[in-house]
Amino acid sequence: MKPGWRAASREPRAALITGGGVRVGRAIALGLAREGFRVVVHYGRSQDDAERVVREIRDAGGEAVAIQADLRNLAQVERLAAEAEAAFGAVDVLVNNAATFAGEGIGDVSPEIWSSAVDINLRAPFFLTQHLAEGMRARGGGVVINITDLSGMQAWSGHAAHGIAKAGLVHFTRIAARQLGPEVRVNAIAPGTVLPPDGTSEDEIERLASRSALGRIGDPADVVQAVLYLVRADFVTGQLLAVDGGRLVHD
Repeated sequence: MKPGWRAASREPRAALITGGGVRVGRAIALGLAREGFRVVVHYGRSQDDAERVVREIRDAGGEAVAIQADLRNLAQVERLAAEAEAAFGAVDVLVNNAATFAGEGIGDVSPEIWSSAVDINLRAPFFLTQHLAEGMRARGGGVVINITDLSGMQAWSGHAAHGIAKAGLVHFTRIAARQLGPEVRVNAIAPGTVLPPDGTSEDEIERLASRSALGRIGDPADVVQAVLYLVRADFVTGQLLAVDGGRLVHD
């Protein structure tokens, strides 16, 4: 069996993006569709947004479906994996993008906040990868991309449960890359500020921009470019790519 997997080696290709109906997940779903991927857009509660992405892809001549699943529920995670594979016969690329962003310090983290942060940010990506990697390996290759963030590398005291879960996702990336190779490549992306929340003031945007080496914030398209690079980079696995304008080296 040939090690690795090249994006052009199997047609048609199919990708599953969790949280693919909104924000950065939406940009990733549309970006992969433009590259010829059949796209499974997962959503939890954002049905209208997910269906809008599917329509946009179909209107442009692509193929897409939306599948709902509560990523806090392992039975639904398993169902999502099975339905995603059934939709187009395979999943070649898995983008674990869906996330919560709990904003509590250690003293304020309840068991419910902890469970939600870990279940969605770490446990769901783990078991989705587990379920889908078997088929990827049997077909000779696949790609998993985990979307983490800078809290997985920096000690954000106000986001304790979130940061711990994201740090776990970074380490899971390395373990999975080692265990699932050579057929499956596993990498992670840590975006910086690429899409501030609606209503963010200009002063706040300037403050965020000043924290990066490049002196500006990014755009979801920057994350899409990183995803496409990792899909194509046949000799890259187990890596964390920070798409942060140099915030890690500036803070």
